[in-house]
Amino acid sequence: MDRLARRLGVPDAVVIGLGSMLGAGVFVVFGPAAAAAGGAGLLPALVLAGFVAFCNATSSARLAARYPESGGTYVYGRERLGPLAGFVAGWGFVVGKTASCAAMALTIGAYLWPGQARLVAVGAVLAVTGVNLRGIGKTATVTKLLVALVLAVLALVAVVGVVGGPVHLDRLGDPGDPGGSARGVLTAAGLLFFAFAGYARIATLGEEVRDPRRTIPRAVPLALGVVLAIYLVLAVVTLGVLGADRLAGSAAPLVDVVTAAGLPGLAWVVRAGATIAVVGVLLSLVAGVGRTTLAMARRRDLPGALAAVHQVHQVPHRAELAVAAVVIVVVLLGDVRDAIGFSSCTVLVYYAITNAAALTLGRERERERERKLPVQVLAGLGLVGCLLLAVNLPLGSVLAGFGVLAAGVAWYALRAARR
Repeated sequence: MDRLARRLGVPDAVVIGLGSMLGAGVFVVFGPAAAAAGGAGLLPALVLAGFVAFCNATSSARLAARYPESGGTYVYGRERLGPLAGFVAGWGFVVGKTASCAAMALTIGAYLWPGQARLVAVGAVLAVTGVNLRGIGKTATVTKLLVALVLAVLALVAVVGVVGGPVHLDRLGDPGDPGGSARGVLTAAGLLFFAFAGYARIATLGEEVRDPRRTIPRAVPLALGVVLAIYLVLAVVTLGVLGADRLAGSAAPLVDVVTAAGLPGLAWVVRAGATIAVVGVLLSLVAGVGRTTLAMARRRDLPGALAAVHQVHQVPHRAELAVAAVVIVVVLLGDVRDAIGFSSCTVLVYYAITNAAALTLGRERERERERKLPVQVLAGLGLVGCLLLAVNLPLGSVLAGFGVLAAGVAWYALRAARR
């Protein structure tokens, strides 16, 4: 069987995680989340989403260290819970993240050339696929550059907001805000979870990191912690400067922050930063979906022809080309405005399976029960949290997400019956 080369250390893996997360949460999700949770509920929702992501990260790191190969929870589910659980995880990841790829590509088009957004989106998909086909080393190098540029832009927005905003801290917890209900917080947390899901890219690249038992457990929580800190700072700045109502209706909240601070000339810098961030997300998304497709194809849950690894660049070239083709079709024909909710739903189910698989690790060695108890508790909380956030997403997202998952299960059962 063809294998992928192990080239990534801890810094490279952390950078890929940062490149996967920084983008959607900062530039896209804050507005819809504020509309659901209001000013009083936005920060609690962000903390809740971050906690669920931390639980998932702990489970992912343990499982990825045990099974250091491409595929993430598709592999963990198969090994710990059975083939059907693995298939549901892999199917949900591939479908949900393919929709996310299309959404990110269209976002690039909307920022760069609104009148020709679809054309620009197709070009972005082709460019990102070309980079990934050159090898994971090229992906990590490009992602480092993108992350550095995005961090500079986000720091600029935070400083401008604090200095010239000003930041009204009383807007962070208005007790009369009707949006801060428990259901609103859960809905917002489910949407904000979309912004944290990128850390899984480290696990899906498990076959390409050096010393995975050491690298993955360090890289996953480190990348997640850095992103959570950034999100909290920017959430305080945007909510404090704009207020809940204006933030909820904003399509580009960070642009509105610099404008409200009296520096509208910086808007183009923020737009450029948004484009760079989304390119970074798209770069890692395509790589992650391609590798999960590779893992599923190796086990014939997807066509076996997609399991090929390029002899020179050592990447799953057929899988990545197939993913790019599907993304381009969605970009040209589909409406992906609801992709965040749809992707959040399917990915939360994916992580529910991750946590369920991690719970089985604690039953292997009874003598380690005391040491394993904290991580087992986190896995249990992660399982409950994922399901709770998933069912509290907007109804259309819940129906679409679970409907696609059910269709995948039906196909799996039909295929098994034919065999």
